Amino acid sequence: MKKLLIGGMLLALLLPCHAMAQSAFDGTWKIDINKVQASNKPEVITLKDGEYSCNCTPPIHVKADGMDHAVTGHPTMDTVSVKIVDDHTITETGKKNGKVVYTDTTKVADDGKTATFESTNERDDNSATVKGTLTRVGKAAAGSHAVAGSWHASSFQSASDNMLSYTYKVAGNDVSMSNPRGESYKARLDGKPVPYTGDPGTDKIAVKMVGKSMQETTSLAGKVTSVATMTVSADGKSMTTVITNKPSNRKITLVAMKQ
Repeated sequence: MKKLLIGGMLLALLLPCHAMAQSAFDGTWKIDINKVQASNKPEVITLKDGEYSCNCTPPIHVKADGMDHAVTGHPTMDTVSVKIVDDHTITETGKKNGKVVYTDTTKVADDGKTATFESTNERDDNSATVKGTLTRVGKAAAGSHAVAGSWHASSFQSASDNMLSYTYKVAGNDVSMSNPRGESYKARLDGKPVPYTGDPGTDKIAVKMVGKSMQETTSLAGKVTSVATMTVSADGKSMTTVITNKPSNRKITLVAMKQ
């Protein structure tokens, strides 16, 4: 009887400790597309006299003739084509080694104040599409195409399911992540870079705790590409992630719900 009593006491003590040790980040999360907030830093497009440019990082400047034109400094693509569909619509296509990696279609409203966009990313038969709305925050030069000017991504209407969810597993100082697009990593929470698989724009990731937040720093060929800081709400039901893309310093904020 005494042994049973002692055993029961130990079990009662150990169970709360185990519950307390479980990480708030552990589990599957799904992004609420309606709560996505894009950077206030505008995208600036020029399109006049058959010449297209944007303040991308690095900048892109090509002829808008629907033909593939070489670009440099972009690790996931080596050519870009821009096609003028009509007075209010353009399509942009990026390729790597002749294979399409993304397609963007932008259509400006008749009043010129807003535009809709649909962007599709292609990755080994695992495509993902996001749709949203742009709001004009700056005018273009006279005689420009309607898509020219400064724009802010003001809202997002939809995204493919495979873009919205991801799963973390945390055990002590070990953390792993996987998502439906085939991306994954296994790391220690020590800030040391480890391999990242499944994303052609990322080959390393370093993970560490910063206070109560978890911070991921991604890189490609030794250059930092993004810094993401994730914070779980007090009730454990939601996680807010602020991603700063490098070197543009454009930020995007995501709110994901625990599944």
